[in-house]
Amino acid sequence: MKDTYTSSADGPSRRQGDLMVPAQGSFTRPRRFNTAQQELIGEAELIVNQPETSTPAVFTEDTSLQATPSDLWNLLHEQHPGKDQHIMEGSQAAEDFRATDVSRAFDLLRTRLRQTVKQNNWVNIAVASPTAGCGNTFTAANLAASLSRVPSSRTVLMDFNMRTPGVAKALDMDASQTGNLNDFLGGDVAISDFILRASDTLAVGLNSATHADAAEIMQDPATAASLAEMRAALRPDIVLFDMPPLLSHDDTSAFLPQLDGVLLVSDGTQTMAKHIAECERILDGQVPLLGVILNRARASSIERF
Repeated sequence: MKDTYTSSADGPSRRQGDLMVPAQGSFTRPRRFNTAQQELIGEAELIVNQPETSTPAVFTEDTSLQATPSDLWNLLHEQHPGKDQHIMEGSQAAEDFRATDVSRAFDLLRTRLRQTVKQNNWVNIAVASPTAGCGNTFTAANLAASLSRVPSSRTVLMDFNMRTPGVAKALDMDASQTGNLNDFLGGDVAISDFILRASDTLAVGLNSATHADAAEIMQDPATAASLAEMRAALRPDIVLFDMPPLLSHDDTSAFLPQLDGVLLVSDGTQTMAKHIAECERILDGQVPLLGVILNRARASSIERF
């Protein structure tokens, strides 16, 4: 159904409807507004109310109502990681960490992951663990940082652990400066009001709130739509999702249809073979298990070349 307009001295004015479309086109508009906007753009002609004795005039939609720009990466708000972290550049701890075997291991994992996703045209990769405390946030953040060091690449790191979010703390960033994750996934918070650019090649979706209904949010069709819109707008090479433990809740299981692959983080001090076997059973036929990362391994078990 077409929206009707009335003429005025200042030009056509928009009639209010159930979904109010802002007057100026902007990529900061929430997705629920974008939907209405696209419907308006799809109309070839807009009716202007005229006196009954005259023929209705038509006019072409003005350029202030534009479709979402095709590439929004450089338009994201920036927030650089603080100095109380060792993962991203900007602190002495980060410079020292780059010289360690752990950092080199993440670089090796990064290169193998990039080769795999390019070969299969994959984008969405989850970092999960069998149980809590295995270090998947540590792994996801360090892997994202390593990926971001590849020139002209784009990585998005999303904190999808709605039980115990931790990416903001790991990167020493302020999650209160963005919209709520649940609102973003529901389409009520725009991409630019949630996703932050931590560097030229890394963007992050932070989270500080916990959600008891996390599994339901993961399965909401609006979540899939919002993430698809985010990928189309930012064009990342890889989107890393820091996920909650596979065996503790059904959150990650509920999100498997949205994933291209899973990296499983195990803990050398607590993860048992039966835990990994159960995770493999859950993933079987759903999404590829790209590898098992051993965290907190005994130093004597690490080969050096």
